[in-house]
Amino acid sequence: MAVLIREATAADWPAIWPFLRAIVEAGETYTYPRDLEESVARDMWMLPAPSRTVVAVDEAGTVLGSAKMNPNHMGGSSHIASASFMVDPQYGGRGVGRALGEHVLAWARAEGYRAMQFNAVVETNTVAVALWKSLGFQIMTTLPEGFQHPIKGYVGLHIMYRQL
Repeated sequence: MAVLIREATAADWPAIWPFLRAIVEAGETYTYPRDLEESVARDMWMLPAPSRTVVAVDEAGTVLGSAKMNPNHMGGSSHIASASFMVDPQYGGRGVGRALGEHVLAWARAEGYRAMQFNAVVETNTVAVALWKSLGFQIMTTLPEGFQHPIKGYVGLHIMYRQL
């Protein structure tokens, strides 16, 4: 399947919200409140410039996933980028996450960031951890019991990092 990445628009939100809501409600991979309201989610996900939100689409224009990218911190740490990713579960395992990850890394390099840091990768999200490692990220540390998984209880929360 060909995966195309483009800038997200307000018209994409109705396609993003159903899978974002399902992923957040499951409570297995994101530190967002499980009862996140749509308006709050939209404001958190659809970032204004200079940050960026993109969608991954197929040849027909179907939204397969989305990513948002932004500075990790302000001021003296604004040279470190961060990003968040969500792939519609029905399109998992088809390279959508990898395409989004590669796109975000290219964006960060083009924008002059020196590195990228993911602040909260749940250690039981083994698919994501493996993907980020394959893209050159390292686990810098793990906060023991930093995430309360709805099934597995308290699990570690990784901070992952990669120089660009």
